[in-house]
Amino acid sequence: QVQLVESGGGSVQAGGSLRLSCAASGYPNARACMAWFRQAPGKAREGVASIYTGGGGANYGGSVDDRFIISHENDKNVIYLQMNNLELEDTATYYCAADFRFPPRCNGAIAEGVFPYWGQGTQVTV
Repeated sequence: QVQLVESGGGSVQAGGSLRLSCAASGYPNARACMAWFRQAPGKAREGVASIYTGGGGANYGGSVDDRFIISHENDKNVIYLQMNNLELEDTATYYCAADFRFPPRCNGAIAEGVFPYWGQGTQVTV
């Protein structure tokens, strides 16, 4: 059974930084396309960034700029989202998602329908 556990959310002043973490369990020897989504109050959930934990580049959604950086640990299904110079508009619940199918669907639009596994979300308040 796949489980995603997020951590690192909290409250921060505008201009501050936070680092979110997400660990996926269930298929330790497989690699996954993993992503961060966020949902602000009254808005639809949107894809922030995705990355394949087997290697390759990061993919970012159109709503974020270079203030956000996604990364992963080598040989683990663990990803991070470094968020710098946070703005009020970044306030949202941030969700981690994973897809273990091969080939990975980690390029192009970061779509909710790609990901069958989801974390419970972590709140970020700016």
